[in-house]
Amino acid sequence: MMLIPTHHFRDIERKPEYLQPEKCVPPPHPSPVGTMWFIRDGCGIACAIVTWFLVLYAEFVVLFVMLIPSRDYVYSIINGIVFNLLAFLALASHCRAMLTDPGAVPKGNATKEFIESLQLKPGQVVYKCPKCCSIKPDRAHHCSVCKRCIRKMDHHCPWVNNCVGENNQKYFVLFTMYIALISLHALIMVGFHFLHCFEEDWTKCSSFSPPTTVILLILLCFEGLLFLIFTSVMFGTQVHSICTDETGIEQLKKEERRWADCGLPTLESAGRRSATRMSISSAD
Repeated sequence: MMLIPTHHFRDIERKPEYLQPEKCVPPPHPSPVGTMWFIRDGCGIACAIVTWFLVLYAEFVVLFVMLIPSRDYVYSIINGIVFNLLAFLALASHCRAMLTDPGAVPKGNATKEFIESLQLKPGQVVYKCPKCCSIKPDRAHHCSVCKRCIRKMDHHCPWVNNCVGENNQKYFVLFTMYIALISLHALIMVGFHFLHCFEEDWTKCSSFSPPTTVILLILLCFEGLLFLIFTSVMFGTQVHSICTDETGIEQLKKEERRWADCGLPTLESAGRRSATRMSISSAD
């Protein structure tokens, strides 16, 4: 069985007939400064709402089932401050990850006029996305949900209703870290609360009835354990991706690490390097 080279698909993009700049309409006018980035995807919006609901559910159980009924006020105040602070940081990071442009490439700029304006030499290379008609910088990939090419795209995460890319990866890393921390914190408090209720009268360790208290705590325990495992794994993979300077898509596709020879590029240097490689044959 013949193996297809990992760079085969990008080699196709280098062919002049693949560009077809005449089929690209001019790019739309740039959005006003300060325009909010938001992906109108039904599944992503639903997942983002579920994320907030689960965090607020944990907040409700921790405060009204475990901390407020507790007679140890120092324990309640310290754990209440820590848990609420982590929950606030988690939701703030979630909003920033969801509402920050992940590094979208200008849409529709692969026009004949734009390519000619680059004044490229014959034989230089152009990467063009046929889906959004954009000139693709190095390490950019097209997202079918965002309908844009994203610089250093790692993956599209429905839980933040956005791609994880060059501009918002730090917020996604913080989000997974804070969720893992509040999940661990909630599990520890549930364990202590169960021990306390077993030693005391169940009617005195919560303002709810014993069956309701048990159900709420079990649901919180299941939620905390599930999200602790999930977000810890995601946090670990993101940290590994940052340390190795290789996105999840690049690892999956086993793309050639051309960027590693030039060190870690900045946004401006990446743009300049990409521009020098974008070209079409002089015959066009």
